[in-house]
Amino acid sequence: MTRKGSIKSKFSAVALIFTLGLIIDQAIKIWVKTSFTLHESLHITDWFQLVFIENNGMAFGMELFDKIFLTGFRLVATVAVGTYIYKLIRRGVGWTYLVCLALIMTGAAGNIIDCVLYGKIFTQSTPFTVAELVPLGQGYGDWFYGRVVDMFYFPLAEWTWPDWMPMMGGKHTLFFSYIFNFADSCITCGVLAMLLFCRKELSTELRDTPAEQDSKAKEE
Repeated sequence: MTRKGSIKSKFSAVALIFTLGLIIDQAIKIWVKTSFTLHESLHITDWFQLVFIENNGMAFGMELFDKIFLTGFRLVATVAVGTYIYKLIRRGVGWTYLVCLALIMTGAAGNIIDCVLYGKIFTQSTPFTVAELVPLGQGYGDWFYGRVVDMFYFPLAEWTWPDWMPMMGGKHTLFFSYIFNFADSCITCGVLAMLLFCRKELSTELRDTPAEQDSKAKEE
């Protein structure tokens, strides 16, 4: 395959990952949002359930920053990652690193849609009522103040610590208690795969200047 053909195929692959990821993410969220009351659960197995919650924060329901700041950060980060991917493709970087970055960008974009748009197009979810899709502007909130829809719950194991243990004695512990969504999964898988399989690329990106990276790409 020629260099031009390789570049084109990589652009196509990244676009496909991004598009399919967003479609899957939003399809699941819209289905849950319009089918479940808030906190309603669906038992699938003992270690996997669907539990509908909403949050204003970061991945896995954490709330560390102001809503506008968080949404703005996600927007800037998504654009930055997209620009970075474009430059990497032009430099001829390998497939694995690009796929990892595409997953991270997809996850960030998926949660941005919730934050920016959901408040404008959905009615309020409550423990007693299911939300409805409404005309733009008739929803529960303003632009950038939508809540992120989470649903995946994996209570993989739970136990009670022995009474004789310092600090933890008698405490009941549940492993993995976070509730998250498909977009969070994309980000997490992208980061983990990058750390496991892209150490060479990460080392190069951290060590070399952009000019040195472009020079090496031309040599290859």
